[in-house]
Amino acid sequence: MQFGVLGPLAVRDGAGEPVKVPEAKVRALLADLLVHEGRLVSADRLIDDLWGDAPPGNPANALQSKVSQLRRALGRDRVVHQPPGYRLRLDAAAGDEVDADRFRALVEEARRAPDPRSRADALGQALALWRGPAYADLADEEFVRAAADRLAEQRLAVVEEQAEARLEAGDHTLLTGELADLVAQHPLRERLRAVQVRALYLAGRQSEALASYAALRKQLSDELGLDPGPELATLHEAILRQDPSLSRRPPTTSP
Repeated sequence: MQFGVLGPLAVRDGAGEPVKVPEAKVRALLADLLVHEGRLVSADRLIDDLWGDAPPGNPANALQSKVSQLRRALGRDRVVHQPPGYRLRLDAAAGDEVDADRFRALVEEARRAPDPRSRADALGQALALWRGPAYADLADEEFVRAAADRLAEQRLAVVEEQAEARLEAGDHTLLTGELADLVAQHPLRERLRAVQVRALYLAGRQSEALASYAALRKQLSDELGLDPGPELATLHEAILRQDPSLSRRPPTTSP
């Protein structure tokens, strides 16, 4: 069975066919169990996550009803009762029943690639698992927020890593266009900005590279009272000198 959290919650059986998980509260229960990655979740915690300040008259029975519905969808052995609560049984032998785990495994494998082009392509395969924001259809649920934010950060870090690999492989012209929207969405991420600045410079757009750096420096100063980090400042100085080393492997900026 495959569980998808890198986008709207999705379940597929062993043959790859969609498994219907009915009713919003049952889907929320599954999401809560997935957030805990196979660990035990107490019944009290599940009740609080599912109903918050408006629990049903008999919360324990209501939870048991949702568990029964989820078991009918997934199979009884998948939702394990273990006092004081429940856990989702994941197949340790398969190792990748959850797409978030497959994503992380593919990223680790990509980092062992022998050259930047292969690394960029392999990271692209990992990123292709994403179908939208993590837990997209449950974004309003407080209990998924931390996990969704953590996954979003992992995704963005891999996007940055792939961009660095593509830059090293010579894709600077394509990257200048592709990174513009991403930088606009995350204007204070220095690693992302460093890739964009370097790509602009290598594409022969030095004035735009310097303007991008200046925009970051102003925003950091205005909003946080900070200056760009040393890696980005070093890149800025190298551009001003038109340092020949800029055409070689880019310096890595910390996320």
